[in-house]
Amino acid sequence: MSIKPRILVVDDEPQIHRFLGPALEAAGYEPVPALLGEEGLALLATQPPDALILDLGLPDVDGKIVLSRARSFYNGPVLILSARDREMEKINALDLGADDYVQKPFAVGELLARLRAAMRNKLGLGGVQASVKVQDLEIDLIHHTVKRAGIFVRLTSKEYDVLAQLAKAAGRVVTHRQLLINTWGPAHAEDVHYLRIVMQHLRQKLEADPANPQLLLTSVSAGYIFAG
Repeated sequence: MSIKPRILVVDDEPQIHRFLGPALEAAGYEPVPALLGEEGLALLATQPPDALILDLGLPDVDGKIVLSRARSFYNGPVLILSARDREMEKINALDLGADDYVQKPFAVGELLARLRAAMRNKLGLGGVQASVKVQDLEIDLIHHTVKRAGIFVRLTSKEYDVLAQLAKAAGRVVTHRQLLINTWGPAHAEDVHYLRIVMQHLRQKLEADPANPQLLLTSVSAGYIFAG
């Protein structure tokens, strides 16, 4: 069973969510709505999405501040959605780390195309693998699916996030700190027990012998290695 890419939409206009939510679902995504900037930042840190759509005109925190704070710990694609049409607004947003800028009112087809492009670019397609295949395990980094012996494996979002990070760095140690910050946010940089639980679940789901792992290896006191 595939896991839909999660798209966090931070916008204070309920009508945007009513319009954009079904469009994202129809395109194969799982929309996650947030009406305030602080709410969006909390969701980014605790449940990192596959991409962020961010309005600049939020009632509690200016969208550029949200973007700047988000970029201190979130590396995923960010698409700005805003009614502000001044050129400097767009330049500032892009300089702060946005991947693209869509002006309101917008055509949903264009927004979805820009979202797909931003997600492809973040994966570095054209120079980096879009999938990882080792033995009978296949990780599709585009569609966020995992198969073992041709059968879909259901992973939680945290399990997939950790697995994808390890797979992209196949053969190299990814430290506990890196995995924790990228998956749970900076506040959990020392919560190694979170990671141990996720790794235990991944080994149970993906290893032929979880007690003697051949794919998801431990680097003692440092982190984990995907033996790809």
